[in-house]
Amino acid sequence: MAKQSTVYVCDNCGQESSKWLGKCPSCGLWNTFKEFHPVPAAKTKLAVGAGVATMMGGSSPESRPIPLQDIKAEQEPRIDMLDDELNRVLGGGLVRGSLVLLGGEPGIGKSTLVLQTIMRLSSLKVLYVSGEESARQIKLRADRLSSTQGGGASLLVVCDTSLENIFAHIEAEKPDLVVIDSIQTIQSETVESSPGSLSQIRECAAALLRYTKTGGPSIILIGHITKEGTLAGPKVLEHIVDTVLQFEGDQHYLYRILRSQKNRFGSTSELGIYEMVSSGLRPVQNPSELLLTDNQDGLSGVAIAAAIEGVRPFLIEAQALVSTAAYGTAQRSANGFDYRRLNMLLAVLEKRVGFKLAQKDVFLNIAGGLRVTDPAIDLAIIVAILSSNVDTPIEQGVALTGEVGLSGEIRPVSRIEQRIAEAQKLGFQRIVIPASNLKAINPKAYAIQIVPARKVEDAFRMLFG
Repeated sequence: MAKQSTVYVCDNCGQESSKWLGKCPSCGLWNTFKEFHPVPAAKTKLAVGAGVATMMGGSSPESRPIPLQDIKAEQEPRIDMLDDELNRVLGGGLVRGSLVLLGGEPGIGKSTLVLQTIMRLSSLKVLYVSGEESARQIKLRADRLSSTQGGGASLLVVCDTSLENIFAHIEAEKPDLVVIDSIQTIQSETVESSPGSLSQIRECAAALLRYTKTGGPSIILIGHITKEGTLAGPKVLEHIVDTVLQFEGDQHYLYRILRSQKNRFGSTSELGIYEMVSSGLRPVQNPSELLLTDNQDGLSGVAIAAAIEGVRPFLIEAQALVSTAAYGTAQRSANGFDYRRLNMLLAVLEKRVGFKLAQKDVFLNIAGGLRVTDPAIDLAIIVAILSSNVDTPIEQGVALTGEVGLSGEIRPVSRIEQRIAEAQKLGFQRIVIPASNLKAINPKAYAIQIVPARKVEDAFRMLFG
């Protein structure tokens, strides 16, 4: 009997090694190498059918190199998911023959989002493979969603965890779309390890990819994340699939955010927002109105920022609280904003503007549970901090946008027209923008007053006198 080969794969970046290493030479993290047993090629062929056997085995004998100029580039056909938020994040819809991974924390609503979406697709034949719930549990959830999402007449449900049986069901039913909930529960007879292990996840995902790329249906995989916040099975699984969607949110908030972390067929900077209601997840068409506090008049430490996620503008509320440090050592806390960037902005305030914050606690929060990475909210962050420090509220009806540099200058931002139009649509009277962006727009074309600022001090003087 031949000795089974063993390799070690980094849990974080997918680096392989013939022996166990304490520190990954690629990503530099410690204790991330996991044991992995590659499956011999001879064992990967299944007798489910000729097409499936080809996909589970090696490459097709007809494959040959083709000159680049002879390849026909056509627009990938897409499936309309009948959900504007999901279509936006996918890049215009689900590409036929693609493998999509949807990850998120337990209880965040991954299965609910997928189930309510496929129940709308009455024109498609969908196979829902559940490895975690019984058919009765799925029916109970479907009944709760059916009042608003449709009856799901073309939806087929099967509860199975065997990869070989799943391929047999697909060959028998010929569905247009397959959903597997979840990939961590699926196991193959050719891999000698338990479900959820790195070997099982890698081989099952690779087999599903080969299947869908050789004429099979589109496949959506639902995956769990680890306590560190990364997908279980991690970068190895993310490298295999075409699209990685991350479903984020706090169970204490109503809002859920759908982000694209990888997309071979579209942009990775798009954002979808949902609201959790009793009948499922409701797409939020205008997030600005929901993310702003109705009663903010007279409150210090609150500033409105015009942000962009992908191509979508919306206004968010930055809240800051500055107080004297009670125990001598100042505390810094940021919720929804990069902690290191907050420290940088505080250093700019102290060095360039002259505000002494070294002995004061600074707490920052982005309202609504959002996590924003747009650098254009820098100006709103430091204005909110200053407003709380001097206990003076910002005039109502003022929005801000601009990136703050280390020398205290306000740097230009992208898509300034969309930011101004969003603030105008929501009834704001003034918006402070970088002076460098003023030459690219016509201020007379907008009903809102546009106030340019070159440095942080200029914005402070305009807002606080």
